[in-house]
Amino acid sequence: MRLNLGLKTLSIFTALLLVAACETAPTETGDSSGGGATTQTSGSGSTTTVVTETKTTTVQPGSQEDLVLNVGDRVFFGFDKYDLSDEAQATLQRQAAWLKANPTVTLLIEGNCDERGTREYNLALGERRATAVKNYLVTLGVSADRLSTISYGKERPVALGHNEAAWAQNRRSVSVVN
Repeated sequence: MRLNLGLKTLSIFTALLLVAACETAPTETGDSSGGGATTQTSGSGSTTTVVTETKTTTVQPGSQEDLVLNVGDRVFFGFDKYDLSDEAQATLQRQAAWLKANPTVTLLIEGNCDERGTREYNLALGERRATAVKNYLVTLGVSADRLSTISYGKERPVALGHNEAAWAQNRRSVSVVN
C-alpha cells in the first residue's frame, strides 16, 4: 500500500513538472487559406516573439496535386466487385473533363484490392478494376493512348487493419499522372 502511494505521488509530481515545463502555445492570426501573412506570437515570461511569414501555394496545372485537389484521383469498389458506382462515375467524369483540359497529361490507373483472397485472385481483380476505370474514361472521350493500367492486387494497402473500414479504403483505383 505504501509503495503504491509513493508511485502515485511520483506520477502526479512528474505530470505537474511536464505541464509546468510547457511554453505558451503560439497563437495565429492571418489568412488561413495558406496564402498571405501569418503572425505567430508566443509569450514566455517577459519576452514576446512575433514571426511573420508569407506562404504562397501554387498548384501546377496538369500535375498530380492538381488532379487530387481539384478533381479526385481515386474511386472505390464494393467487395469482390469491379463495377463503377454512381459516385465513381461522377469522379471519373470530372477526371475526363480534367484530362481534356490538360491534353498532354497521361495517366497510370492503379487497381487495388483489400487483403482478403489469394495474391493471384487479387491481382486479377485489381486489373479488372483498373480496366473498368480506363474503359469508362475512354467512353467519355479520353484517348486510350493516354491511359495505361497496372494491378497491385493487395500489395499496396493505404489503410492497415483487418476490418471493413480498412478494407473499404483499400478496394480502390488510383489515377496517377505520368
